[in-house]
Amino acid sequence: MNQLFSKLRKYEIMIRKVANNHLQGEYQSIFKGSGLEFDDLRPYQYGDDVRTIEWKVSAKGHGTFVKTFKEDKDQCVYFLLDISGSQDIGQPGHKKIDQGKIVAGVLTLAAIFDGSQVGLISYSDQKEKIILPGKGGKQGVKMVRGIFDHENNSLKTDLNSMFTFTLNLVKKRSVIVVISDFIDEGYERPFRALAEKHDLVAIQLTDPRESALPALGIIPVFDKEKGKTTWVNTAFGSFSKKISETFTSEREHLKEICKKNQINYLAIDTTQDIVMPLIELFKYRNKSMKRG
Repeated sequence: MNQLFSKLRKYEIMIRKVANNHLQGEYQSIFKGSGLEFDDLRPYQYGDDVRTIEWKVSAKGHGTFVKTFKEDKDQCVYFLLDISGSQDIGQPGHKKIDQGKIVAGVLTLAAIFDGSQVGLISYSDQKEKIILPGKGGKQGVKMVRGIFDHENNSLKTDLNSMFTFTLNLVKKRSVIVVISDFIDEGYERPFRALAEKHDLVAIQLTDPRESALPALGIIPVFDKEKGKTTWVNTAFGSFSKKISETFTSEREHLKEICKKNQINYLAIDTTQDIVMPLIELFKYRNKSMKRG
């Protein structure tokens, strides 16, 4: 566990140094959200988040007004970690589930360092591990152990259930970081509802084999979630093409949902180092927060 903490801390310090160089010391605002307590109204300006428009006041005909907020000292950051069987893809030690846990662990330490409360919801097709928000070093240790030491009760996926559970559990507006491969159907409605109520970040984990399966002839493909093996002929060009097109269309579908609902989207591949992708996310959130 000490080696794990050292690894996560090394990543966190590296990200902080690079972010401070890029963002002129404003790295910590990654977890500050858009403010959680109503403060005042002001005229709408180009680039403001449309979700902050106060429609009742604006409808009186004196212009469009948006709500402004003051920072809540008890800022909460929840990590929604998908630990279903579809995450178990990639090279040993660099699978999607490994990458997802590292990202969650590093961001947990960063949030703790910034004084935020952090909580965890690990999910498959049922709630696996729940850690209610807390601050400080002890909470950081509790979170990291909860992320890395938990053993699954199920390997199936149900993103709809995960997002619905979170909506019912988290009442106060929070920063919610979803870490998943988003390989599922029918989750869009509660996902959008989360974005309306909270400051939502979607981190999609991918692996090259999901979009470019090599031509290996007839091979067995084991579905961990269903617990059964199917034989497929990968030599047919149409099979590889279908795999690639499905991956691309599902990814574009998710990106479009995020774009329309003001959700910060980031894709991280299992072959990537996590530092630069996370820096890009921080830069984007800092830019959007300044604009808002």
